[in-house]
Amino acid sequence: MKKVIATLVATATLICAAFGLAACGESYDADHIIKVGASQTPHAEILEEIEDDLKEKGYKLEIKVFDDYILPNTALEEGELDANYFQHTPYLNTFNSEHKTHLAAVDKIHYEPFGVYGKNVNAADYAATKTGRTILIPNDGSNLARALYLLQDEGYLTLKTTTFSESLTTADIADPNGNTVKAVEAQTVATQLNESDNGTIAVINGNYALQANLKAADALAFEDASGEAAQTYANVIAVKEGNEESAKTKALLAALKTKKVYDFITEKYSGAVRPVFTV
Repeated sequence: MKKVIATLVATATLICAAFGLAACGESYDADHIIKVGASQTPHAEILEEIEDDLKEKGYKLEIKVFDDYILPNTALEEGELDANYFQHTPYLNTFNSEHKTHLAAVDKIHYEPFGVYGKNVNAADYAATKTGRTILIPNDGSNLARALYLLQDEGYLTLKTTTFSESLTTADIADPNGNTVKAVEAQTVATQLNESDNGTIAVINGNYALQANLKAADALAFEDASGEAAQTYANVIAVKEGNEESAKTKALLAALKTKKVYDFITEKYSGAVRPVFTV
């Protein structure tokens, strides 16, 4: 009997080793824990959909939620995370340049078209009155430039250049058309819009619009989701340089780029978030 028990224990130990201890009392070694920093909506919500899939492959997914665009990159640089998921490549490039970090985008997952929202502004008013408004936009890196180009496309201002540059600021507005453009922290735009006077409009990042319970149907205008913008501003999985081909990175991407995740994004966010990978 003792021999049988010893054989069973030895077999179980081998199974545990083969699966990174994932099958044995929810115990995982460091090589099988994937720590990912993410914004709550939609990034963390999307990641939650793959926890069981990664578990089946022997990995435990630990999601750390951040409410800003700085800390998830510094935490990744400092080795506190294995990856993060909240940003697009232009923002990542700007961050690397400004903060001397060494982060790399490894794959595109979804796209969040910028939306224009208003404080008691309906579609007819938005189209007819394009002057004399307060306009709130995100102030971070390429998102600011992206917002300015959307406002130019909508006829609310004119820029000094027709060539897109990620380094544009409000100083590059040639003619505000009588509007007052205020660049504020991206995570506060929706809140400040809610606290503003009637008639104010704001350009809001897709994830922050969702967090503020703003629906795609609430938007007065959207970025064109077809073509170059969707590829340029697709949200990516980022890792520290040197980890692009690591086992953890490959496992994370394989779990994300599935029909299950594609369908989840499509059905849950009704166009406010759109998958950019194919299945």
